[in-house]
Amino acid sequence: MSIHAVVWDVDDTLFDYTTADRLGMRAHLAAEGLLDDYDTVEQALTRWREITDLQWARFAAGEATFEDQRRDRVRMFVGQELTDTEADAWFQRYLAHYEAVWALFPDVLPVLDALAASHRHAVLSNSSLHVQDRKLRVLGVHDRFETILCAAELGVSKPEAGAFHAVCEALALAPHQVAYVGDHPEIDGRGAADAGLLSVWIDRGGLYATIEAPVGPHRIASLAELPSLLGADTRFGAPSTFG
Repeated sequence: MSIHAVVWDVDDTLFDYTTADRLGMRAHLAAEGLLDDYDTVEQALTRWREITDLQWARFAAGEATFEDQRRDRVRMFVGQELTDTEADAWFQRYLAHYEAVWALFPDVLPVLDALAASHRHAVLSNSSLHVQDRKLRVLGVHDRFETILCAAELGVSKPEAGAFHAVCEALALAPHQVAYVGDHPEIDGRGAADAGLLSVWIDRGGLYATIEAPVGPHRIASLAELPSLLGADTRFGAPSTFG
């Protein structure tokens, strides 16, 4: 059966999160006078990413709220017993630097334009609606999606099948009628495939480029390959470089 809707991950799929996080955190650490605590900026950024992954795993497992995982990220990084108010203030100062460098990947608007008439579009993110709704508005693509679902409000996160099935239900479509596009080979790629969706792993050559591709998802290097994969009636698209 043909694919009627495309559901999108946001961070590092539509939005260049890795670059924004790196540039934003670099500016924030300089402003906070924390760069001297590390041998290199990259070392500080690596530490921030490790803490982020650790705290996000706690949130995904239901061991912490979305707000508490943010606060604990800050406390672990600065090595201080900050109050909630102090941790929130620190994170808000970081957000100001981070948001100043927000950008979509250059292949996003062309593919959304190309698929606008042929497919419905939605978002499924492991973040919170408060975060992603605002982000998509600032980036100018919020109105491209008929529904936006996030783990913090759903109470279930990717790669659990329930998260993928929730967005299918919101679209009133069966999983096999929906494609999911995300950057993480396991959380997005294998998760969507196991849930019965057409799974598309966008591998931009970043953090996961060297891992063995999981069985199930289709692997593409650019969103320009997506219309062809979906069989969309459009001149936009390119053959997969991965075969």
